[in-house]
Amino acid sequence: MPTFDEYRTLPVADRLSRLRRTPGELDKGIADRDDAELGRRPDARNWSAKEILCHLRDVEELFQVRLHTIVALDEPRILVVGATPGDLAPWRLGGSIPHPLDPDRWVEERQYVRNDARLALASFRRRRAEVLTLLESLAVSEWQRVGIHLGRGRLTLGDWVASLAGHDDNHLDQFHRALAGRP
Repeated sequence: MPTFDEYRTLPVADRLSRLRRTPGELDKGIADRDDAELGRRPDARNWSAKEILCHLRDVEELFQVRLHTIVALDEPRILVVGATPGDLAPWRLGGSIPHPLDPDRWVEERQYVRNDARLALASFRRRRAEVLTLLESLAVSEWQRVGIHLGRGRLTLGDWVASLAGHDDNHLDQFHRALAGRP
């Protein structure tokens, strides 16, 4: 599984290939499994396969907005998980206003356990197709457009896609472990 930095060195076509494969790999994972099995957590702390599908669906929507923002604006600052309190201050986040991108908060507030895993995957698949349509429409020069990651600094669209590809790998591994009942 390539790291973010390794994905950054791969041709864009390889990064897009990773993104194209993810929905099918998830589909294979849930085939012939019932909702109870997909909703079973491997332990009290780690997410179930269903929760991972919901997370991927919601992160895909987030990345879609990020990518469109980078295409539309010159070097926008992009809100990310793990930003420091100083980085979040201009966003007026912190204190009584919690970080809106907290994945564990999403699990609870969006009631992932009550979601239908197959509908979550269908929604992820639609969003991923839209993201790929956007990315495949870019001119070579547009891949160098930049979004400012609050932790990593200036990242090109190609770097953001490397991040998304790594995110897919990370959660596909977690998904397969959850299906096997391992944390």
